[in-house]
Amino acid sequence: MSRSRSEADSEPLRPSDHIDGVAAPDDRSGGSDEITQPHLGFVGWMRWAWRQLTSMRTALVLLLLLAIAAVPGSIFPQRTADPNGVTQYFTDNPDVAPILDNLQLFDVYSSSWFSAIYILLFISLIGCVIPRTKHHWKALRSRPPRTPARLARLDDHIVSEVAIEGDADKSARDAVTLAASQLRTAGYRVERYDGRGSYSVSAERGYLRETGNLVFHVALIGVLIAVGVGGSFTYTGQRVIVEGTTFVNALTDYSSFNPGRFVNIDDVSRYSMTLDSFDVTYQEAGTSGAGQAGDFSANLTTQVPGQEASEGAVKVNHPLKIEGDSIYLLGNGYAPTITVADADGNVVYQDSVPFLPQDNNLTSLGVVKVADGLPEQVGLVGFFYPTAQTLESGALASIWPDLVYPTLTLNVYAGDLGIDDGTPRSVYTLDTGSMEKLTGTDTDTESIELMPGESAELPNGWGTVTFTNEAPEGADGYEQSVKRFASLSIHHDAAGPWVLLFAVLATLGLLVALFVPRRRMWVKATSTETGVRIEYAGLARGEDPTLAAAVAQMARKHGDALESGK
Repeated sequence: MSRSRSEADSEPLRPSDHIDGVAAPDDRSGGSDEITQPHLGFVGWMRWAWRQLTSMRTALVLLLLLAIAAVPGSIFPQRTADPNGVTQYFTDNPDVAPILDNLQLFDVYSSSWFSAIYILLFISLIGCVIPRTKHHWKALRSRPPRTPARLARLDDHIVSEVAIEGDADKSARDAVTLAASQLRTAGYRVERYDGRGSYSVSAERGYLRETGNLVFHVALIGVLIAVGVGGSFTYTGQRVIVEGTTFVNALTDYSSFNPGRFVNIDDVSRYSMTLDSFDVTYQEAGTSGAGQAGDFSANLTTQVPGQEASEGAVKVNHPLKIEGDSIYLLGNGYAPTITVADADGNVVYQDSVPFLPQDNNLTSLGVVKVADGLPEQVGLVGFFYPTAQTLESGALASIWPDLVYPTLTLNVYAGDLGIDDGTPRSVYTLDTGSMEKLTGTDTDTESIELMPGESAELPNGWGTVTFTNEAPEGADGYEQSVKRFASLSIHHDAAGPWVLLFAVLATLGLLVALFVPRRRMWVKATSTETGVRIEYAGLARGEDPTLAAAVAQMARKHGDALESGK
């Protein structure tokens, strides 16, 4: 319930202009109880939005959002890094994949929503850094603050009485001069503030803390620029190379190629790589981790035009550097050599076909497409077992990843391979929608089963298929009977050195900002009838648990110097 003006005036503890509730009807204010908000206008709202965007709180929120927005890039395959994985995801999830694609979850780092967060963070950091840099520059040029009149009010305060015989005023002045010299030696900026009967020095240090903070934020901006601009000059490609074959760094030789916006394929480095051998060691049976690979090594011979050929190796987490490109090892497996001949014995197909591993024992799946030379187009879907063993169910399985008992099984399909209309098809899959199955389950003919060097008849008397033995003459067993392949990723990162530089600067700036204390120190000497009264005091700009010890050390060091100088 509101009170009248006379009732309010009758209370002695309230000022005469106190407003309590709604004003009286006869009040000069008009009796309105509504709060009138200021009219900002377009410029005012834009200024408010800019201040919100350039606040440090907003920058931290945007940095967190950027980290969260990058999470889908590690969950879903990305077209820039794993185009085959994206294709396989569409095959495995035909209903969900188009929805995810519309949300740009297969192109996270180039998506509109990721770019929006990225650009806003970039603007926010610049808006934070520029005014703070101006303020810091002004602080560097300013004098340390005047000595407080009452140093005893500070938490870290020490008083010392020094008995002096003679001119106490001169002794006080000399004591402050000595303190100023000691503080300057300790890295403080000092300023003398002498008054009538008292002398003092004001010291300040720790400006590197703010300098490190600014370096950290500027380095973050540098990382954003390097990633954004450098990504436009970066390219990534993949290629599967079988032992004995050569890759040339040209667009036509890539299995997949993802260039940046400003990459000119005609300007990429020219070189070639030949996979001489692929070495792998496995943990022995009966030991911990039996069957697991201990080491991979793709042994390459590289050739740059105008230079001598050189040998190198690509291992996991140990890329090979050549002409500014980094060659990474993504995967490996077996590439059985398969020969198909027609009824007259003429070879219509022969190639070492990469079979993709399906489990840790390298049970592998592969596809052979014979488009010409037989009465119909033929497709072979096969499984390769490095060490085959028949299960109780009658199915085959590989029980060891190395070549002990290599076996190849093939199912034959005849019909339209779907390659005559020019539509790109994956070499690792076979579309059997327009084809007839001739061997295997649901047919009257068993699947073809071969070991290295063996041949089998194709259905309908169309010819033969041979599992070619690649082992040299005189070799024992099957250790070298099947070629291996290596899946390589060729990556050219124009931003890499710059990102590393700015990351190092950001780390150094952060360390300086965390561990350099910002503090002020005062020493004040006042002449008394018996000598000189000296006060030591310190004040931290932020958290500084070592301030009390620093003040005590200063008092002890200064007192010892005064004693020795008597």
